[in-house]
Amino acid sequence: MAKQARKLIANNKKVYHDYFLEETFEAGIALAGTEVKSMRMGKCSIKESFIHIENGEVILYGMHISPYEKGNIFNKDPLRPRKLLMHKKEIQKLVGKIAQKGYTIVPVEVYFKGSLVKVQVALAKGKKLYDKRQDIAKKDQKREAERDFKVRNLG
Repeated sequence: MAKQARKLIANNKKVYHDYFLEETFEAGIALAGTEVKSMRMGKCSIKESFIHIENGEVILYGMHISPYEKGNIFNKDPLRPRKLLMHKKEIQKLVGKIAQKGYTIVPVEVYFKGSLVKVQVALAKGKKLYDKRQDIAKKDQKREAERDFKVRNLG
């Protein structure tokens, strides 16, 4: 079986800044037909989205899928809650981890895997302000080092 191509639809860069990602899972997502067509055109955002587990089901809130132009009456609410499809054991593992203090589940990216829409979900632990400052300092150091390297090689 050939490796299926992954076509990125949307990603959430803010997650890397706000959380330490411990473990990632791949989940399917229950969508209507017009939502899939809209996603094929790249009209999706997960910047403000979050995930809750209710009655053993994983629900994604705040994911915005723009209405499909030619969808008229078949278009759904752009911000409606959407069910994520995961194995029961994975859900139970997430429930156990969330019960611990400081853990949460966040959507990282949405992509096509073949013809299916998948959501990469991460078990994450929130960063404190000083952790964020350390990350920013490291990024600045790296940028500075690259700049020095570039100047030395050109001169």
